[in-house]
Amino acid sequence: MYHIISIKDFEREELDLILKKAEEIDSAGVAKHTLEGKLVALLFFEPSTRTRISFASALARLGGTSITVDSVEGSSISKGETLADTIRVVSSYVDAIVLRHPKEGAARLASEFSSVPVINAGDGAGQHPSQTLLDLYTIKQSMPLDGIDVGLLGDLRYGRTAHSLAYALSNYDVRLHTIAPNGLELPGGLTDELRKKGVEIIEYRDVKEIIRELDVLYVTRMQRERFPDSSSYLSVAESSRLTPELLEGVRENMIVLHPLPRAGEIDPRVDELPYARYFEQAANGIPIRMAMLREVMR
Repeated sequence: MYHIISIKDFEREELDLILKKAEEIDSAGVAKHTLEGKLVALLFFEPSTRTRISFASALARLGGTSITVDSVEGSSISKGETLADTIRVVSSYVDAIVLRHPKEGAARLASEFSSVPVINAGDGAGQHPSQTLLDLYTIKQSMPLDGIDVGLLGDLRYGRTAHSLAYALSNYDVRLHTIAPNGLELPGGLTDELRKKGVEIIEYRDVKEIIRELDVLYVTRMQRERFPDSSSYLSVAESSRLTPELLEGVRENMIVLHPLPRAGEIDPRVDELPYARYFEQAANGIPIRMAMLREVMR
């Protein structure tokens, strides 16, 4: 049985295969009826807009049907049922499960108790493989994935999208530039793991130091709840805010990505610049998630 739990489970060839299948879906249009008669449970025990809707949309475009639980309160977990029991029961009703959960490792646990394929739609500060695949796909639309300089800006300690992307990029020939305030750097364990895989990682505190040398700038949300007080948060958030002025003199084909939602870290004026690709990035969730659903239920 084929689960999609973590980017760490993928070899480069497998990543490239899903990217290629998404490209084929994009170029050929909607692959209707591919999953006709298939039923997928969307279990979202953590708030989500883009991920949940895009999975539902992707499935509908393939001819399948989804049923959704969009909160803990709407499930028997609120009565004390374990996630393992929930998964055992739900997997007997459907052909696949898409799970989003606040606890790291929840998707891996679910895959051990499920009788059908499980796709991880985000688990705590852990992995978010579908987001990472659409991130890679968006980069690939503009440039090769080899030989590029990628900057990760924002909360890199707790940001699961940054963790997943950093690991995925370790399968390619990239230089990784991390830009984060003190205390929110990429976790040491992940940094060590990436360096053992041969990734060159250079750390910065200020995006101005490196922005003109980047091909991709991946911006993530500064999480207010991680700061001791509002003044500390505002000080760091303002110093990391991306503006049109900061983008003056950057590489001509540089692109700016963001997993969304944003909370002030990108000035809305940037939206009108050719570097801004985050809305295209969000739209790419459809072909990527169509490719993922087809892959696990082939």
